[in-house]
Amino acid sequence: MSEKTEQKKGFSEFLRKQIVKLKRNPSIIPLLMLTVSFLVYSLNLTHVSDTTAKIQLKGMGLCEFAMMLMNILAFVCVLNSYPRRKKPNIPMIVLFVIMMGIIVFCSIHYCNQIVVAVKRAESPLKLTDYMKKAYSMLGVYRILIIITAVLEVTLPIYSKWIKKINTSVEVEGNENMHEIEIEE
Repeated sequence: MSEKTEQKKGFSEFLRKQIVKLKRNPSIIPLLMLTVSFLVYSLNLTHVSDTTAKIQLKGMGLCEFAMMLMNILAFVCVLNSYPRRKKPNIPMIVLFVIMMGIIVFCSIHYCNQIVVAVKRAESPLKLTDYMKKAYSMLGVYRILIIITAVLEVTLPIYSKWIKKINTSVEVEGNENMHEIEIEE
């Protein structure tokens, strides 16, 4: 066999193993999405903090803090929502959805405060580069949080679809198993 076909078989085997892992633990999908949204927010926190320091309107710092806190606490809820071989933990799912709602509300309020500061009648602020970055990042973050909440709530539905994926390996010579006689 050539090296290219071996690499192709190696990649397909790697992909099959990843799908098997996903079939065994589908709750990893919302966890990964929550991790992505957390990284988007935390890696751009400098822009948000600079915007808060420049504008200093009511509730901006609290919203910034609440978004980070709810995002960190959401990890606990996601990890405890769907325990293995047990029924879903409904209070954790509800708590997770409430936390995601708080994050969405805080990001909307924060973006509205930026707009108020820039468009106010007396002494409007000039829109700076970090304010633009914070505003646009919060829009993306809000979308990621909503997607994460939907993935968490609909996990029982799409986990059934994932489990229907055929990941069995075909082994040569297993077709005629009924013809093999077992000797004593």
